[in-house]
Amino acid sequence: MTISYTLKVANSRFGGFSKLLFHWKGSIYKLLYKEFVVFMALYAVLSLVYRRLLTEEQKRLYTKVAQYCNRSTDLIPMSFVLGFYVTLIVNRWWAQYTSIPLPDQLMCVISSNVHGKDERGRILRRTLIRYANLSAVLILRSVSTRVLKRFPTMDHVVEAGFMTQDEHKKFESLHSDFNKYWIPCVWFTNLAAQARRDGRIRDDVALRLLMDELNLYRAKCSMLFHYDWISIPLVYTQVVTIAVYSFFAFCLIGRQFLEPLEPGQEGHLDMYVPLSTLLQFFYAGWLKVAEQIINPFGEDDDDFETNKLIDRNLQVSLLSVDDMYQNLPPAVKDKYWNESTAQPPYTMATASETLKPSFLGSTFDMCVCEDAEQSQMVEASPSVPCIQTPLLSRFFAAASPAISIKNFSRGSRAHSHVWRPQTDGSFPSPYPKCSEDPELVAHIEEEETEDEASRASEPTTPGSHPGRTRLPEASETQRKELLLIQVKAPSSESIGADRREAWEP
Repeated sequence: MTISYTLKVANSRFGGFSKLLFHWKGSIYKLLYKEFVVFMALYAVLSLVYRRLLTEEQKRLYTKVAQYCNRSTDLIPMSFVLGFYVTLIVNRWWAQYTSIPLPDQLMCVISSNVHGKDERGRILRRTLIRYANLSAVLILRSVSTRVLKRFPTMDHVVEAGFMTQDEHKKFESLHSDFNKYWIPCVWFTNLAAQARRDGRIRDDVALRLLMDELNLYRAKCSMLFHYDWISIPLVYTQVVTIAVYSFFAFCLIGRQFLEPLEPGQEGHLDMYVPLSTLLQFFYAGWLKVAEQIINPFGEDDDDFETNKLIDRNLQVSLLSVDDMYQNLPPAVKDKYWNESTAQPPYTMATASETLKPSFLGSTFDMCVCEDAEQSQMVEASPSVPCIQTPLLSRFFAAASPAISIKNFSRGSRAHSHVWRPQTDGSFPSPYPKCSEDPELVAHIEEEETEDEASRASEPTTPGSHPGRTRLPEASETQRKELLLIQVKAPSSESIGADRREAWEP
């Protein structure tokens, strides 16, 4: 029987887990006490032999051997080996439980899609769900010792009502070298197809839904069979077992009380009972836990109660497809029919929960920034790639991509968050300390004059739109200044100071 202590740990309190230490059934003491008694008996025998029977020369030799064994215990990574192994076993244990076939979904589909209040309809529904339960019983007989003891032969299955005599004869007439748990599932599919032809199943969509649920049910039966067939590699279990037993074999010798080798040398405290070694003995308990749950279909205290599951599945499935078919309570207005917000009542024991506000999100109670400028809405400007922030620009001397001639080329708009226009419509220079080169300015003006003349001489093409308004261009003074900046860059110190002035709002 599974040991359940969930209610005892429902609330955290002082000594909550400590009270669980006094339970015997399903406890580590019940698993480990035999190995513990053997270990203590061997330890006591070696201790008596060392103290009473060995000569001084033999004690010196035993001391060297014991010291070697004590050092050897540090070479065995017990936590590493056992940790991986037990984790694998626990994951496999839970996966096997979730693979146990339960008919809950299948019985709901049968009850809602196989119609007929007459005797034929009732027989169809009960037979379909009985076939599903029969498949589960057959696979559980193959993997669980408890179920096999309950149904040792197929005659016991027939006597229990999972199979009729005719079905038993048909089952035995089908010869196969493999497990035949899947035969009731095939019977299920054929009977469902017959119900579709007879009109008991109204459409193909309902039949498809029924087949899908059956396939999920059969897949769990198959997975349970494969878990029983494919075990954890034997070599892994052997490695872990040898590591644990070797560790405690070394502890038997290495953890004994030893007299000092030299006459004047100070010896260790003789406690007679190795308390630290006894605490390490729970490594063996870790191994016993893995031994107990590696196959949860046995008869240990914490193994699965498969017989109870069989009883429960048969009872609730037959109840759902027979007594509950089209047996509905009257549909009436609920208690909160005229209320916009339903609020179920609380008892005095739970009334304090109503004082707690509902959780609306982790940022709901976050303090909103009081700075009005930081809360002001601004328009996004994706055309201007601003990689460096104003704060970072104080630490980097390289030119920011936001301050580039590309951002002020023809056809692009000025970025309102980087440059503020002056009263005359021009933009301020980001580096006012730079002096202009007269020859370079004259060369720029000459190029601008040639470009304007070439644009004026170009004819208007049919695909163009002469009447469309052009985007405002940056002023010539601005472009000249930026060209001068790229040609004659000031020192890094002046760039940092001027950039701070340019970025200030």
